[in-house]
Amino acid sequence: MIRTILKANKWELMTYFVLTGLITLGGFYLLYGDVLTGTNRNRAWTFIGVVVVGTIVTGYIAALRLQRKIDLLDLNMLKVSKGNMAVRMPEADDASFGRVYQEFNVMMESIEKKMRLLQRLGEQEVIEKEQASERAVIEERKRMARDLHDTVSQQLFAMHMSASSLPRLLEMNPEHGRTVLDQLIQMSHIAQRQMRGLIAQLRPVELEGRDLTAALDSWFPDYCRQNGLKGVKELELDGGVSDAIEHQLFLIIQEAVANVVKHAEARLVSLAIRESEHQISMSISDDGHGFQQQTERPGSYGLSTMRERAEKLGGQVQIISKPGAGTTVRVLIPKFQNVSEGETE
Repeated sequence: MIRTILKANKWELMTYFVLTGLITLGGFYLLYGDVLTGTNRNRAWTFIGVVVVGTIVTGYIAALRLQRKIDLLDLNMLKVSKGNMAVRMPEADDASFGRVYQEFNVMMESIEKKMRLLQRLGEQEVIEKEQASERAVIEERKRMARDLHDTVSQQLFAMHMSASSLPRLLEMNPEHGRTVLDQLIQMSHIAQRQMRGLIAQLRPVELEGRDLTAALDSWFPDYCRQNGLKGVKELELDGGVSDAIEHQLFLIIQEAVANVVKHAEARLVSLAIRESEHQISMSISDDGHGFQQQTERPGSYGLSTMRERAEKLGGQVQIISKPGAGTTVRVLIPKFQNVSEGETE
């Protein structure tokens, strides 16, 4: 839409040049019309043709120069909307555009400082939550130990007692022995289910002691295989991402892939992460049945959680989906250069 308006302005400017030329020629005809019919009419008409062509060419060049300056501003605004906060306008020789470009740069400096501060506060919040989480883990492990004693341990003890008496019981009372055997099988199923639940709660933190690439190399293919998915992964990270951002990205990936398993009925899921100088982009796509974005999708709580995690770091989440065409979750997080501690925000 913006480009259409800009192009219309270009042709409008050219129209003004042409009209100015035609008015000039009309005045020339009214004042010196006899020249156009006299002996020098060929030279006069040649002069008119040169004036018309010159006016059109001059108008086109002027409009093109103006269009390029506006296009540059439009392009950089588009980059900003895509999450690149490092965009700056060059110096312009034109006084009007020079002022606009300078104001744009001042505005982007202010936005980048605010976004950097927002990201830093988000990282600090993540770190504080991790420290609180570590304390909670210690308490949770104590609780799990009590649960193990009160559930699985007692079940195993009861199974041992029943199994120990079972051979003699089968000799003395086979019917009652078979009843005890059925109870023993049922107890083993309960103990197995309880143990699986406890193991799931005790599974280690995937990022502990590893960077995002190593964690995904381990977790992503295993998770896809366990859930009947074919996983495709493409990572382009150079190690310039902070631990807090890596942690949030990993949690977003876990949430997104879990949504694929629960809702998409997909066979293929692809993960791509790319790190550039000023931005980290991630996309997770599946070939599932997709959904109508105007309607609330089951699992929308997970989508809102992903948005909250990205927004804490100054980023954004885009959900692209159509019924029958799968779903893509795209995450864009700005990346800022390290600044000195004494910088005033």
